[in-house]
Amino acid sequence: MSPNRRMFARSTFAVLATVGLFATPGASAADAYPSRPVVLMVPYPAGGLSDAIARSLNTRLSKALGQPVVVENLGGVSGAMAAQKVLNAPADGYMIFLGSPNEVILAPLSNAAVKLRTEDFRLLTPVTVNRLVMVARPDLPVRNVDDVIALAKSNTAKPLTYGSVGPGSMYHLVTEDMATRTHIGVSHIPYKGMAPLVQDLAGKNVDFAILPYATTFRGLADQGRLKLVGWAGNSRSKVDPAIPAFGEGMQLKDFEQATWAGIMVRQGTPEAVVTRLHQALVVTLEDPQVASGLEATGAEVAKPSSVADAQRFLQAETGRFRAMAKRINLQPQ
Repeated sequence: MSPNRRMFARSTFAVLATVGLFATPGASAADAYPSRPVVLMVPYPAGGLSDAIARSLNTRLSKALGQPVVVENLGGVSGAMAAQKVLNAPADGYMIFLGSPNEVILAPLSNAAVKLRTEDFRLLTPVTVNRLVMVARPDLPVRNVDDVIALAKSNTAKPLTYGSVGPGSMYHLVTEDMATRTHIGVSHIPYKGMAPLVQDLAGKNVDFAILPYATTFRGLADQGRLKLVGWAGNSRSKVDPAIPAFGEGMQLKDFEQATWAGIMVRQGTPEAVVTRLHQALVVTLEDPQVASGLEATGAEVAKPSSVADAQRFLQAETGRFRAMAKRINLQPQ
């Protein structure tokens, strides 16, 4: 090799090494994830249960990832507005989603304008499980769910009103399923989130709702601003054993209802990023302070699952809720 060629080769090697083309095999941009803050998208306004769950997670998750995890709230369209924003963002793990059946399974079944599909998301792991409870305005003359059913049947000219976080939300479907089973008429009032709905219950502007239990409900009930009517199930919960269960009455046996929340990403997110996020979530959920913070919201901490098991769970839940929607003849509006 001539001196000029040797000099050219050395120069070329130096340039290639400088730009990293001689890096370790298999290295990619995903290996450096995250190199900037991560957004945790919450599909409801601040002050609700989803927001409380997110804020119980984000500090420890930030530490596990080595970058800030910033909570962003966006309500509307039964949570589908925030879900769509996640899908519109790059599939790079820098926008993750605190999702539930409401946004990723049910919203597309009830709203013709919602074009997202459950299959667009990948569930990394559930983080909480929440049993549902019926709550009512403080002056509704009822003590339990049987009283609610009797009251509805006694005045068919003026149906009881109930709230949910939007058409096609789980709480909408569950309440309509209850009405179908007990042959009562009810009138649906949709809200953008749980916080404004609870405010209207306390303000006596809506009669009742079936919602995931939050510890704030107990405080409002003790102040006489809300009535806790019953757990949607056969048994009471140790979270608040003073509340009777539906199954203790005569009208609604075997009406077990609970929801869950989990961290999701867009399908197509690189496997290295999925693995990094999942590892950080496992560490976060196993932290005793995180567990106590989640339990303080009224939620049960979900046991971390593998990514594969989480995806199978999401598929099973999709089948279950699609069957419920068919049973009550839910039509996209």
